[in-house]
Amino acid sequence: MNGFPDDPKNMPTRLGRRGLFAGSLAFGALAGGRWASVPAAAAALRRTAVPGTVPRLVPMRPHADQIADIKVCLRPFRAAGPRLDVERVGGKVVIHNYGHGGSGWSLSWGSAEMAVGKAAALSPRRVAVVGCGVIGLTTALTAQRAGLDVTIYTRDLLPHTRSVRANGSWTPDSRVALTAPAGPQFADTWERMARYSWKSYRDYLGLPGNPIDFRDSYVLSDTPFDAPEPEPENPDHKGDYATTGMPQQSSEFASYGERIRDIIPASELLSAQENPFAVPYARREPLMIFNFGAYGHLLLSEFYQAGGRIVIREFHTPADMKTLPEPVIINCPGYAARDLWGDRSLIPVRGQTAWLPPQPDVAYGVRYKGASALSKSDGLMIQGFDMSGLGEMDGVGNSFEHADRSEAEKAIGIFENLFARFPAGQG
Repeated sequence: MNGFPDDPKNMPTRLGRRGLFAGSLAFGALAGGRWASVPAAAAALRRTAVPGTVPRLVPMRPHADQIADIKVCLRPFRAAGPRLDVERVGGKVVIHNYGHGGSGWSLSWGSAEMAVGKAAALSPRRVAVVGCGVIGLTTALTAQRAGLDVTIYTRDLLPHTRSVRANGSWTPDSRVALTAPAGPQFADTWERMARYSWKSYRDYLGLPGNPIDFRDSYVLSDTPFDAPEPEPENPDHKGDYATTGMPQQSSEFASYGERIRDIIPASELLSAQENPFAVPYARREPLMIFNFGAYGHLLLSEFYQAGGRIVIREFHTPADMKTLPEPVIINCPGYAARDLWGDRSLIPVRGQTAWLPPQPDVAYGVRYKGASALSKSDGLMIQGFDMSGLGEMDGVGNSFEHADRSEAEKAIGIFENLFARFPAGQG
């Protein structure tokens, strides 16, 4: 599994907090410890409405009796951030690339660039990639672009991995690390991954099927956005990660969004005259989304067209990898690394999405009362990401991977009520 990019509340806003591969990127280089800014990218992506006018939105039609599917994902969270180190297993060199929390989709290309850079430095002709979630697949493609012959070994193809149980939107620092265990050096690593990934996704915009797209996302609130927000309390907390081995409060999670404000379109606070919802406060922000069907098909097609091979194989221990013919292995098993690699630093973070039939005439998303609704090409997706008021602690340590219909119905009910109050004349 490769991330569950959710919790859009971590998106940076004006109002909120928060050789080929050996050390170089096509779009910028380190300057004074930070990546060079690309302000033109933000300007090109800005979406604005005529000031003082109300956007005419087709109302969503969320009803529990329209649920077509419920998906559950376990984000592979590591307090220190993704595992990107190198080790030897027998005569093989293993490069790890897993543990991206809720940021796997968002950081996949940048993480792949770093892992493949380490592999390319060894000058192999062939490499193996273990795992075919979004991290494994982008890693395989990146290795091909570096001139390597690539074979993916996997138990499941992309459509059946945990990756496609995510919500599929740009959330690059969603529970990707804890500030203290990750340390200050990880912030630079994160920024490198985020900037490289953002540029890579820009190359997929405008293609048939809209594999990568943008949606206007409306964040709604019954109280002013600048009102102080109390720290969500966990009544059972007993210290912090350092003393318990498990995060206990939202404040422990790292927030890096401010580091890429120069390239990410900012949110806009809407006036009462511009607000299309029957909620007193609203802001709008362009949100990058990943349409799983079109994007996954495109990535697999690219991989096969470049001569890639996929072998269906399940590994039970690291020793099983000694039999692979490739001398270098890039290990991308996601949450499965907890059992396969015995990595007990991986903490499950449960997340669930409910999928309703597609609504093609709706081209926006909404976040309200700890739930999000997003219209995508493969369905109207509704998720409760903080309906219990726990903030970033929602789902942490929960490995229950079965669907909870009552949770889905509660999230849907939030939007059913919201759109029942949709102002007359909209749509």
